[in-house]
Amino acid sequence: MVVRKFAAIDIGSNAVRLLVNNVIEHEDKPPSFKKSALIRVPVRLGEDAFTKGAISETSLQRLIQTMQSFELLMQVYGVEKYMATATSALREANNGQEVVDRILQESGIGIEIIDGKREAEIIASTDLQELIKKDRSYLYVDVGGGSTEFTVFSKGVLKASKSFRIGTVRILKGLVTEQVWDDVQDWIRGNLQEDAKVEIIGSGGNINKLHKMSGRKVGQPLSYIWLNAQYHFLNSMDYEDRVSELGLNQDRADVIIPAAKIFLSAAKWSGAKKIHVPKIGLADGMIKTLYYLKD
Repeated sequence: MVVRKFAAIDIGSNAVRLLVNNVIEHEDKPPSFKKSALIRVPVRLGEDAFTKGAISETSLQRLIQTMQSFELLMQVYGVEKYMATATSALREANNGQEVVDRILQESGIGIEIIDGKREAEIIASTDLQELIKKDRSYLYVDVGGGSTEFTVFSKGVLKASKSFRIGTVRILKGLVTEQVWDDVQDWIRGNLQEDAKVEIIGSGGNINKLHKMSGRKVGQPLSYIWLNAQYHFLNSMDYEDRVSELGLNQDRADVIIPAAKIFLSAAKWSGAKKIHVPKIGLADGMIKTLYYLKD
């Protein structure tokens, strides 16, 4: 048995994450992937990118310090290889490439700015296939701060995938028009058969938190009815009460509501009654991509 360590850095619009994975290699069976550490830092780059068009010097300094810390942590954990990607915030910022260059210079971490299609491809390389049954259709919904990736699986096969500029931070800032919602609705309905039995697979920190709040066991899906009730409950509370009474992190207490709205809308338009929450996403896909492309 050989244990190797790989890392993934996901620079999103609402937070930055470092995932360290142990990959356990056996002679007589496939490798197993086990999370060793997950560190999340609330650097909300989307607030700069979506409202000002560029990353501010203040946010850049916080990001540089975060990357320097991640570099040290990867050394301590003994990571042999890492992959770092940035999504919609740096993709849309006018100075996105300058930010990437500064981070490389000051932390040594190289970052790839990826588009929505590449993001969906990486996510699809996770363990999704283990959840997918061939007698039904699935709508995979990965909600981020700046964009949401939608992927349709039918009879076990990926049929269509598209990224939309509809995310939690963008919604909070009032930057999502009704036309964008309509476009998402048309895409979902256009890529699913009317009589298809559809279930949603949800990804992202907000749906993971909602699943934890529900008290359901790992592997037990959320129901549309519960999520709808929880959405109205959260929406009825002040931000301060969501932090003090529910114990939500300050950078989670606001974005969790638009995230729930996205999932509820996707469920309504697809006819799904169940939302599976396997707790896998972009970072997990990067680990798999790193490992299988290692040679």
